[in-house]
Amino acid sequence: MSRFFRHYQAFHAILETGTVTGAAERLGVSQPAISNLLAQLERQTRLKLFERNRGRLLPTPEAMVLFDEVDTVMRGLGQVNQAVVDLQNQKAGQLQVATNHAMAFGFLPEQIARFAADKPNLTVAFQSQYSAKIQDWVIAGLFEIGICEQPVRTDGLDWVPFFFEIQCAVPADSPLARHEELTPTLLDDVPFIVMGADHMVTRRAREAFHREGANLRIRCQTDLFRNALNLVKQGLGVTLVDPFTLSSDDRSGYVLRRFSPRILLDVIVVTARGRPISAMGAQFLEQVSASMTALAVAAPDSAET
Repeated sequence: MSRFFRHYQAFHAILETGTVTGAAERLGVSQPAISNLLAQLERQTRLKLFERNRGRLLPTPEAMVLFDEVDTVMRGLGQVNQAVVDLQNQKAGQLQVATNHAMAFGFLPEQIARFAADKPNLTVAFQSQYSAKIQDWVIAGLFEIGICEQPVRTDGLDWVPFFFEIQCAVPADSPLARHEELTPTLLDDVPFIVMGADHMVTRRAREAFHREGANLRIRCQTDLFRNALNLVKQGLGVTLVDPFTLSSDDRSGYVLRRFSPRILLDVIVVTARGRPISAMGAQFLEQVSASMTALAVAAPDSAET
């Protein structure tokens, strides 16, 4: 069909508009050009497609069968053309984002919804996973953008760091709630809910307690900040929690207090080095980076945990 595309286009336009004049106006050519294309199509297909009756073209049964097939192609081409326009206007495309679990509960869904609000043809691939796996996915090309915790565990990634201050959540009825700031000394031997032993927040908390000679009494370990916060609500202990978990929580059953010395959560936004990012991905990356910057704190001094 590609060889005679213009001929089929003229044929389709005649059937849709009902006249050679209408077809010429739609395609922006002269009436003789349309008549010539139609005559060539009939010769090439060896089909009589129209009966001429008093200057009018009446489609034959064969023409109606052919029209159904041509119409499918033309409508498909129209969708392709619209997709091109949508891509040019950044109204269509695919967004591929993988994130750590903490951001997946509220922060990233809100960011995606905001981004997609004026893009009805946008498709989204969104998944949450542990940080090392996210980096593997980005390297493999399964996701264009990854948001995860440091460190960078594989070569071939470009990354931008962000730093977020951790707060201490204590049960609402705890005597600790009367303090505006909590320290390892105040939390000495208090039941603690921590992330895994190798998690940076747990490691930094342990170092802070050790420096002040306080006992970090671990009562529960979990793999998600949200799980830790829910255990605080049940009165099992206190925990250190990130701002993203807090942003999607109802804030009931506990109070938040600053923790001193300051403990940071290091988050990176990663993309594959040497692989061009789509215009849609770049636009989302700009939005989400601005939102993360609004929550982040300045990069720490080398001596700070």
